[in-house]
Amino acid sequence: MATAAERKSVLEMVQAHGTDETCVTFVLHEEDHTLGNALRYMVMKNPEVEFCGYSITHPSETKINFRIQARHGLPAVEPFRKGLNDLMDVCQHVLNTFETSMKRYNEQKEMAMD
Repeated sequence: MATAAERKSVLEMVQAHGTDETCVTFVLHEEDHTLGNALRYMVMKNPEVEFCGYSITHPSETKINFRIQARHGLPAVEPFRKGLNDLMDVCQHVLNTFETSMKRYNEQKEMAMD
């Protein structure tokens, strides 16, 4: 088992020298377009976000650079956190809907067999 020192951080914050906290690049390791595109969509729904985009530096690397520029002095970490929470809520809703539908389908299937 890897020790804390050997584990690679999953998330890094990169801020250009001389910029404020409203414009930050988040580096998400072991992620790809699946998270990048969905998270970008959720973050861009926030009216306090001026720019949001992501890039994959190279096809052989499993990390994305996720950039947020917020308005009115809002720290970029806030819309990032809100976007992640909103995305988790949507995923939970999809999972709950799927499980409910599967349960209903299985119940109907059992009734049809009787």
